[in-house]
Amino acid sequence: MTRRTFLTSAAALVALPLPAALRGKRMGIVIHSYWKRWQGKYSSLKSPPFENALDVLDHVRSFGVGALQIMVNGWTGELARKVHDTCESYGLKLEGSITLPKNENDVDRFEKELRLGKEAGATIFRSATGGRRYELFSSLEDFKHFKASAFKSMQLAEPVARRQRVRIGIENHKDFQAAELAELLGRLSSPHIGACVDTGNSMALLEDPMHVVETLAPFAVTTHIKDVAVQETPTGFLLSEVPLGEGVLDLPRMFALFEKHNPQIDYHLEMITRDPLDIPCLKPGYWATFPDKSGTDLARMLTLVRERKAAKLPKVTGLGMEEALDYEEANIVKCLHYAGNRLGLDKVVVRNEQGQEEK
Repeated sequence: MTRRTFLTSAAALVALPLPAALRGKRMGIVIHSYWKRWQGKYSSLKSPPFENALDVLDHVRSFGVGALQIMVNGWTGELARKVHDTCESYGLKLEGSITLPKNENDVDRFEKELRLGKEAGATIFRSATGGRRYELFSSLEDFKHFKASAFKSMQLAEPVARRQRVRIGIENHKDFQAAELAELLGRLSSPHIGACVDTGNSMALLEDPMHVVETLAPFAVTTHIKDVAVQETPTGFLLSEVPLGEGVLDLPRMFALFEKHNPQIDYHLEMITRDPLDIPCLKPGYWATFPDKSGTDLARMLTLVRERKAAKLPKVTGLGMEEALDYEEANIVKCLHYAGNRLGLDKVVVRNEQGQEEK
């Protein structure tokens, strides 16, 4: 099958209270959903590595996805043009994933990557400024320094994004609480810098996931769609991505909020198949950067964990390479079927490498 193979999809007819605008939209996919196979981390003869965006597009074109969100660092002009032509031939959208400029000397790198991504067809980009704050920062002062540096990066990025006429969504990446990220975006006050709203990440910061979407949806330019499951531990809880519909998130209600605030928004699946993440919220060190967080947040989250605990969480440790790759693929296929059958997005016909339909 070639890059000119067309996608197969049909409009979804679902009896759910979802906006009619969802009909005609297809679920996109974030490269992190293929984090094992991407750039040869895991690969086999059956599941060869994805060395670049073209390899990924060749694979997902048979899944009926609507878009690919992928890093643009290291791209050449030639690759950008090939990605553009391939996306056009498949009827796929492209979103870039990019690192904001760290300082004034990094702005040229940033603008070059934006131009290459735009040449490939991307006008929306995702970025993140940090990671798990409870692991990275041991004091409030450390976090305040990070916050100031992150805002400076946004300020450096804004005029470049405006000049290139693109929009950048900053992800709630287990670094900023929803209100903190909303405050930074409000202070910046630019239509070119908004939010990439991840539906599950902020549970690691003891935030109610629906409140996170309510807070950030007005700023949303793109999304990371995931479902999550939880289990209690002696020091907190485990948090794990699971196939859509198998976790604790109210995804239909979240989609309705996204559509209310940005009817043009696209949805991108981030189904990371990995071991559960440990959220050590009962350890003193976890609270170092949360001097004002209410004990109510902790009580509410632990109540949810106890009431909605999963019987089993996904785990890849101990799996052989082929088994892990198959598991990753199966989780993605489950999510795409759920998006079409239950979330109001276009239904898809998922085909394997041999062109056979997968149920």
